[in-house]
Amino acid sequence: MAELSALQLTLIGLIFVWSGFVRTSLGFGGAVLSLPFLLLVHDEPLVFLPIIAIHLMIFSSWIAWRGHRQLVAENGGQAPAEGNIDWTYLRRAMKVMIIPKLIGVVGLLTLPGNVMTSIIFVIVLVYAVGYVLDKPFRSNNRYLDALLLALGGYVSGTSLIGAPLIIAVFATHVAAHQLRDTLFVLWFILVLIKMVSFVVAGVDLQLVHQLWLLPCALVGHLVGERAHRYMLASRTNLYFRVLGAVLILVSVVGLLAPTGQA
Repeated sequence: MAELSALQLTLIGLIFVWSGFVRTSLGFGGAVLSLPFLLLVHDEPLVFLPIIAIHLMIFSSWIAWRGHRQLVAENGGQAPAEGNIDWTYLRRAMKVMIIPKLIGVVGLLTLPGNVMTSIIFVIVLVYAVGYVLDKPFRSNNRYLDALLLALGGYVSGTSLIGAPLIIAVFATHVAAHQLRDTLFVLWFILVLIKMVSFVVAGVDLQLVHQLWLLPCALVGHLVGERAHRYMLASRTNLYFRVLGAVLILVSVVGLLAPTGQA
């Protein structure tokens, strides 16, 4: 990014503030809701993807650890029976997702991009509308959930559009107060796999730019923490309503411009 102007670098910094805010307040969206803006400034996805990935790994582990420490402090120094992460469902989901994820990463199977993207966003829309109306759709069918998780795992290995589909399933099985931190542990695992593929492929990890963009993301993270606490404290399921609204936005944009491969 050495050839970029001061204005472009400023815009990139502001977008990473936005990325940190969205990621921390909702538990997802740091990439899918910031990359389109970043590409308007500098149309090189592989410049930004390693930066976003490393930021996600740093903040996801930090948030999950802080959530655990806060629960311990509130419980008189003892670890509570129910923590901030739903490890049981996370392990169950990873058993379903890991093979499709690896298939997506190494590109052993290629599905028609436009068709796959459209199907995914339509499914996500069904879930998202339910969240907004405070009547979440639940499949009550473990085989359907497994199919959606497998598809989400595959897509997360090939592109940036897997998170909304995965969240659509997780949000129906994980309690609201555990959802964000559980998702962050999941994202850490999935992104770690993606980072290995970057290293193997010799992708520049943009370590120099990590240094000045990390504080930008930190500013967004701190504001996002306050927004997340406010939404969880709301008595109107505000967290799920906002989550649903954002998923609808992502889905509509994806359906209008189904080019989410990266």
